Amino acid sequence: MARSRTSTLPAEGQLTIAGFLDNLARKAEVRDPLRPATRLFLVVLALSGLGLLLQISHAATTRSVAGFADEVRSQVTFRLIGIAVMLIAFRIGPAGLRRFVPHLLVAGFLLLVAVFVEPFAAMRNGAHRWVEIGGLSFQPSELVRIALVLWVADRCVRLGHRVHDIRRGVMPMLALSIALFLLVLIETDLGGSMLLLICALSTMWVGGARLLPVGTALVTIGGGAIVAAGAFVPYMRDRLAMWIGNVHNDQVAHTIDALASGHLFGAGFVQGAFRNDGVPHLESDYVLALVGEELGLIGMWLVVALFCAFLWFSLRLVLSLRGRFEALASFGLLVSVGLQAMVHAQVVSGLAPPKGMTLPFLSDGGTSLIVSSLAVGLALGAARSNHKELFPCNPSNATE
Repeated sequence: MARSRTSTLPAEGQLTIAGFLDNLARKAEVRDPLRPATRLFLVVLALSGLGLLLQISHAATTRSVAGFADEVRSQVTFRLIGIAVMLIAFRIGPAGLRRFVPHLLVAGFLLLVAVFVEPFAAMRNGAHRWVEIGGLSFQPSELVRIALVLWVADRCVRLGHRVHDIRRGVMPMLALSIALFLLVLIETDLGGSMLLLICALSTMWVGGARLLPVGTALVTIGGGAIVAAGAFVPYMRDRLAMWIGNVHNDQVAHTIDALASGHLFGAGFVQGAFRNDGVPHLESDYVLALVGEELGLIGMWLVVALFCAFLWFSLRLVLSLRGRFEALASFGLLVSVGLQAMVHAQVVSGLAPPKGMTLPFLSDGGTSLIVSSLAVGLALGAARSNHKELFPCNPSNATE
């Protein structure tokens, strides 16, 4: 009998995937969301500081003395602006922007149209992804992604149990998400459009929308877009051919070489040679390869560890929020940053087709840095709002 009983214990104690996720959620949740928010802020500061060092290293051997000084000033300025944006968003929080979300979406839609309209259009490398206003150029799709996530979160909360209804709940959200997805797609930005769609659908699903229509929309629209782009868009067809190995590309091949050349400890800070050996965009679209070249496997482990910490503290923050809108909005905003980092790592390591996508807080690029800072800052602001509800300050009691 004892033997029989012992043999059944493993089966009785077996942990299912659902049980594992439930245990993980219980371990991640804390009473005060400001605790993981503080740690998340420190992780972002560490990533931004490492990014500044990488940009200084890259500029040291690719620019003149005057150009190097200008680049350092530019990098310091943008990173300080990013921190300032994060702190301002921390004060505002998602709730502070909630009533302006429809206006933000309309403005985003107009900006997505403006990328094709002179004198605002700023075409680069054959792609219409930028608008230029008053000498300042930026990618509207980055800002639209934040506005769409906030709108989906607000819509899910306002619908309540009706979010399960396909016609009144899911379809309007899907329609707007698909419309914005198509506007970004025709800029010839497949990666940016897919990131926008995945963030919107993920927020929709976590907000209570049924999995089947959401999953079907993602597979049908996303898969169809990839197939159509590969068949009819020349540059996407070429990139898919590079990925599967049918076409050789020096940039892709040398990027992999740069990634692998650092071995365990790397060539050393400012010692990378591939940037001056015909490998462009190592400071932006392929910055992880620069990490591998100069800091080696140790440096890449550090970057991966920082982003794993980013995801862990993001999970703890979201699960600890009491307000449904704040939790949904923070989830979508932080997922957008995490997914962007994942896509960048996949592209650099050859696990995904070549795609111009920056690594948040490390790559060169003002729009990406500021928008990522805005997304994180809004999530931190949700934690601040919940903290104030949990621990209200009563000056009258304090003086008694």
